[in-house]
Amino acid sequence: MANMLSPCLLLVLLLLAPALSAPHERGLIFNLDTGELCLQSAQCKSGCCHRHSGLSLARCAPKAAEFQKCSPKSLYGVYYECPCESGLNCEVDKTIVGSITNSDFGVCKDPRSSNGLR
Repeated sequence: MANMLSPCLLLVLLLLAPALSAPHERGLIFNLDTGELCLQSAQCKSGCCHRHSGLSLARCAPKAAEFQKCSPKSLYGVYYECPCESGLNCEVDKTIVGSITNSDFGVCKDPRSSNGLR
């Protein structure tokens, strides 16, 4: 049994090595570019796996810029509206139903500007 475990472990490592060795290059499962099909936001370089409707295919999309529609953190890893870019806050009135149905949407605002205005 121990003799069989070593070749199997070696085979698994050899198969995983190409996927894990190049963190800056596009991968088959992770590090996906904008427009590529995804199942979770963790797969996308942008950090947003976006779908237009419940029946559409999800694709990697850029995060929302200031004054664009946004979603707070998703429980499911897929968004109907992407979260805000770094440094911005998604100002939204959260509800229990909206959290469950992933329909709490808001607007990205800069917390350093007063009332989101410059």
